[in-house]
Amino acid sequence: MLEIKNLTKKYDSKVAVDNLSLKVEAGQICAFIGHNGAGKTTTLKAIAGIIEFDEGEILVDGINIASSPIEAKQKMAYLPDNPDLYEHLKGIDYLNFIANVYKVGKEDRQKSIEEYAKRLEIYNNLKAPISSYSHGMKQKLALVSALIHKPKLLLLDEPFVGLDPISSHEFKEIMNEFVKNGSAIFYSTHVLEVAEKICTHVAIIKQGKLITHGEMKKVRGLKSLESLFLELENE
Repeated sequence: MLEIKNLTKKYDSKVAVDNLSLKVEAGQICAFIGHNGAGKTTTLKAIAGIIEFDEGEILVDGINIASSPIEAKQKMAYLPDNPDLYEHLKGIDYLNFIANVYKVGKEDRQKSIEEYAKRLEIYNNLKAPISSYSHGMKQKLALVSALIHKPKLLLLDEPFVGLDPISSHEFKEIMNEFVKNGSAIFYSTHVLEVAEKICTHVAIIKQGKLITHGEMKKVRGLKSLESLFLELENE
């Protein structure tokens, strides 16, 4: 579903991502782990087509993000760690705007909005302006907007920040349902305990270089993910 081949991204003379290659197949939830400044967000933005990169190739469901950006973006959803929302809109108007962007039909959008907004406990707030939402409510709205067109690839940057325990649990269930239906999830997080429990795979990046990638159980062995991460960081 996601294939990254020799990705390199530089900012002036600084190499932010250095010859990174990995795959995330349909049915997998892959945690993307690294310290602040390791290159996680840069990688996610390159996959999403937000920033250009210097070398390499990124394929989303076999579609090249550089040569066919619109077609590739239709296959995915990207949720940054601090999503920008149009706060003058009501929640429902924002969701309809996103549905229009992805050309989701009226019946399908209504079904998706009702399902995910109710499950994340924001449905009753959709007629209120986004400017009146708390941080957690904005995060829930952003999550619903990412799910509305049933993307094949979900790119998430710290998706649980701001969620209450009930909504956090529900979103984990939604993630599992997505991959069971043939999608893939690639998400960045610092909450290693959660990643260890819900992810099938893990990729660890250090100073722009991918230092390990594979099935969660095989990568961490008998160690906790936290112990493995700290050990690799200190090498």
